[in-house]
Amino acid sequence: METKIFDITVIGHFSIDSIYLPHKKNAIPSMGGAATYVSIASRRLGRKVALISKIGGDFPEKYLESIEKEGINLSWITKNKEEKTTQFEIKYNKSLTQRTMKLNYKATPINSNNLPKNFSSKITHLAPISDEISYEIAKRIKRNTSTLSIDPQGLIRKFSKNGNVTLSLNPKTEILSLVDIFKSSFMEIKSLTGLSNLKEAINAIHDFGIKIVIVTFGSRGAIISDCGTKYSIPACKSRGLIDPTGAGDCFIGGFLAEFAIKKNIVWCACVGSASASFVIEKVGSTFFGEKEEIYQRAYAIYEKDKNRF
Repeated sequence: METKIFDITVIGHFSIDSIYLPHKKNAIPSMGGAATYVSIASRRLGRKVALISKIGGDFPEKYLESIEKEGINLSWITKNKEEKTTQFEIKYNKSLTQRTMKLNYKATPINSNNLPKNFSSKITHLAPISDEISYEIAKRIKRNTSTLSIDPQGLIRKFSKNGNVTLSLNPKTEILSLVDIFKSSFMEIKSLTGLSNLKEAINAIHDFGIKIVIVTFGSRGAIISDCGTKYSIPACKSRGLIDPTGAGDCFIGGFLAEFAIKKNIVWCACVGSASASFVIEKVGSTFFGEKEEIYQRAYAIYEKDKNRF
């Protein structure tokens, strides 16, 4: 069988999200999951993208159709009609700066039978949302990719009996020894390392052998550490903040899209910031901006601050 080669392969569960926004009376149903946002953001920038995921019989067909229209390979999506898809409730405060999450249903983990037998990828991004990717699965995936990236959010979440989501004080870290690129929020890297000092937390992640560490701060931009050399990347201006869901995922999706074609690290981060600035302008995974629009916003950051980088 011919091996399929991709620029970026994203692995992680889809989710069916119910998003509660302060300016809306009712929950807004949306296709969610970090894998959704990362893959579409990368694809919008012209990369050849594939998804490895699991869904249940409850996953709306229109969601799959919308991803397929983007030109993303869906042949490695496992659908079990007898099971349900991972489901989250996401509620934001009035300023949209904080959120609470509740897990209403957790799909079964990704196993070796869900992995394609023949594939090769320049970059594979691990995008777990509810502890669905094990060390063993990541190790299998690493054999087929040149660069392994991770957003560990789904590995450091703790779920109460009622499904309420908090950050674990004793998260699993074994998987980080396989990784080349790490991206998380500031709260997540603190939880993962147990360190509140940003510099110390970043260095602790580098100690796993990870070359590139990205820490996002929402409207305050991001810090990129490339083998210890740090860059401060401003947040890209958007036309408004409607729904911040998936912004961090779009950041890494945009970053990886440029990294896959060997662009410099600062430019990759500027494109990540620009990608994130679009998704927050609409509700859910509905608006990602077009390639030239994303590049235009990225250039505005890069040209303005290039002497500082």
